[in-house]
Amino acid sequence: MFQPGVEFNQQLGGWIEVVCGPMFSGKTEELIRRMRRAQIAGQKVEIFKPVSDVRYDKEEVVSHDKNSIPSMPVESSSNMLLLADDVQVVGIDEAQFFDHSLIEVCEKIANKGLRVIVAGLDMDYTGKPFGPVPGLM
Repeated sequence: MFQPGVEFNQQLGGWIEVVCGPMFSGKTEELIRRMRRAQIAGQKVEIFKPVSDVRYDKEEVVSHDKNSIPSMPVESSSNMLLLADDVQVVGIDEAQFFDHSLIEVCEKIANKGLRVIVAGLDMDYTGKPFGPVPGLM
């Protein structure tokens, strides 16, 4: 959700959805499903992933079930602010690999009236908070 002191513009109606859980729990599959539903509804979407995520494909978000959707690899979360133009829904995969400014970036995008869907691990293998995902929740 939103951090204290960050104003949410209710008139614009943006929000952040976080899909989190352990590895192999279907996070990316759920992100792809939600993004496809938005496309079916005629909404313009943009999906981002870390440039370092090259497991299945350099430019597509791919689930373990081999479902995929085109995405834009980015070096840092701040790049999303510049590239999330003229869209209604922003998707972000592998959020745990982005810097902690992802929280502020997601809030800024949502405050523009956009729906933001973020998928990522919330904890590392030792059960400790992982990256910016816990802060987004």
